[in-house]
Amino acid sequence: MTITANWSYPTAIKFGAGRIKELADHCKAVGMKKPLLITDRGLAPMAITQNALEILEAGGLGRAIFAEVDPNPNDVNLEAGIRAFKDGGHDGVVAFGGGSGLDLGKCVAFMAGQTRPVWDFEDIGDWWTRASVEGIAPIIAVPTTAGTGSEVGRASVITNSADHVKKVIFHPKFLPAVTICDPELTVGMPKVITAGTGMDAFAHCLEAYSSPFYHPMSAGIALEGMRLVKEYLPRAYRDGTDIEARANMMSAAAMGAVAFQKGLGAIHSLSHPVGAIYNTHHGMTNAVVMPPVLRFNRPAIEEKIARAAAYLGIAGGFDGFYDYVLQLREELGVPNKLAALGVGTDRIDEMAEMAIVDPTAGGNPVELTLDAAKKLFAECI
Repeated sequence: MTITANWSYPTAIKFGAGRIKELADHCKAVGMKKPLLITDRGLAPMAITQNALEILEAGGLGRAIFAEVDPNPNDVNLEAGIRAFKDGGHDGVVAFGGGSGLDLGKCVAFMAGQTRPVWDFEDIGDWWTRASVEGIAPIIAVPTTAGTGSEVGRASVITNSADHVKKVIFHPKFLPAVTICDPELTVGMPKVITAGTGMDAFAHCLEAYSSPFYHPMSAGIALEGMRLVKEYLPRAYRDGTDIEARANMMSAAAMGAVAFQKGLGAIHSLSHPVGAIYNTHHGMTNAVVMPPVLRFNRPAIEEKIARAAAYLGIAGGFDGFYDYVLQLREELGVPNKLAALGVGTDRIDEMAEMAIVDPTAGGNPVELTLDAAKKLFAECI
């Protein structure tokens, strides 16, 4: 058997409590003189965000913020962000927040110097080569949740406001020049966000590990990421001020995103249409659809999951792992069905059509057909 693959691994990460104080220094090191901090509406007035702006200001880099960012960022947010970037004469982006702030911030830095529409850079084939590299502004990423791992990712998920389809926009230069992982920034996360983002990190690790593509480095990282979630997510959920648990969940989130270079699968293929249409929390949606997808994939992943269970100290092979997932969801207050998140059965056909063409569908260990997607949605809702 001939094994060939192309791999690349992520960026410089400054990890540790209190390291947000280095923000201005890292901005200057990558050549920023006038950065724009991009975050979501909810985070904008919070103390951690105001503190970051003060650090930039004290470092002589001004104090500029853009926060018109929806929970599932879209092209309208992107246009407004690009306008703010250009009108303010900015030369770099501090992408600050959870997945939405990070994804939009990275995309603004990328699109500010492009002449083509954003959809021309969707993660299809070599479309990324269409971009003008000179036009891409430097990015510093500062995650404030522990879930998406967008801080170490080379893509952004942007919803097309016309048809509500989530698109993955890709370019190698989306990768932030420096990422500051300061677990103190995640201490104020409400329980429901701690649960949702933590389950997102777990879903990334689980799907990357299960995907059929060849990438043993990613598979190894995914395994250890799952172990960190198992050990530390319940602790972070019970006590939001547990810095050790918060730090380890921050690591697990970054590891999940590094690992999913190996691929994602039907958990995400189902979750993306639901989020685009119903604006549900991405990680929480992943958590709800996880058990039905595990059952669907069982014929292809039973042996793999048994190995993972052994590493995680879970007895009973696949069944033991499956029961663990159910128990973890219960512990974190994850609802059993999507109906609890406001999802109805009236748009199953439409969501199934979207799921099978989602870029993540190709990484599922069992082929996700239209019929299978409809059945899965019916089961999940």
